[in-house]
Amino acid sequence: MHVKDLLSLKGKIVLVTGGAGNYGKCIVEAMAEADGTVITASRNLKANEAFVGQLKDRGLEVHALQLDQGDPGSVKNLRAAIEQQFGALHVLVNNAVARPMATYDAPMEDFAESMRVNATGMVDLMREMTAVIIKSGGGSIINIASMMGMFGPDLSNYEGTTMTQSPPPDYYFHNAGLINLTRYWARMMAGKNVRVNCVSPGGLFNHQPERFLENYTGKVPLRRMANQDDIKGLMVLLASEAGAYINGENILMDGGLNA
Repeated sequence: MHVKDLLSLKGKIVLVTGGAGNYGKCIVEAMAEADGTVITASRNLKANEAFVGQLKDRGLEVHALQLDQGDPGSVKNLRAAIEQQFGALHVLVNNAVARPMATYDAPMEDFAESMRVNATGMVDLMREMTAVIIKSGGGSIINIASMMGMFGPDLSNYEGTTMTQSPPPDYYFHNAGLINLTRYWARMMAGKNVRVNCVSPGGLFNHQPERFLENYTGKVPLRRMANQDDIKGLMVLLASEAGAYINGENILMDGGLNA
């Protein structure tokens, strides 16, 4: 098969949760540019629809649906809507995240809320959407974790800034869990034609304070943070037939920061 055909998502239904977020927007755009039919689902339906409108103006096939990942009823409603409106699902990008915990010493109620959405809710979502993917003949699941699930915090990045020097533990906890859950899910899907992989990005440029950028990029061999395009090719690879023999992997995308 020609490499352009291997990388095509034509005829594929793709769900991206948290599609209106910073990395989510890049991922939705990438899947649509690869000719996929993309569903972006998040709690803020208005923001989601505004983003979808911009992509539709470019001739891309993107649809907005609502999802509250921490609500089992919302997860079931999303599954029903996908099955009714699209009749299949071939790719799940598990990208939605809640960040109720702000610092190390935040109330434990904030940690519990984070786990409700980022652990319990995320597994619920994955089980429901995996069932649809299997019914559709198979496909690809891509979990979006973080390099913070692989390494402890580098507090020197915050020196000379007003940014928090007390990063919250829940973010490190649930991203580390998601990386190994990926391996578990890949094993559980043996014989079902479902591949499961994880991407652990480093920092995305978002107009952070200049001192932070100096601290951070000075440690990166590429001397920059990730930009809006850096994740796009990797996501299409893992979603498409071009990545058909990549399974159970966690791919660190950090510009060489942790090389």
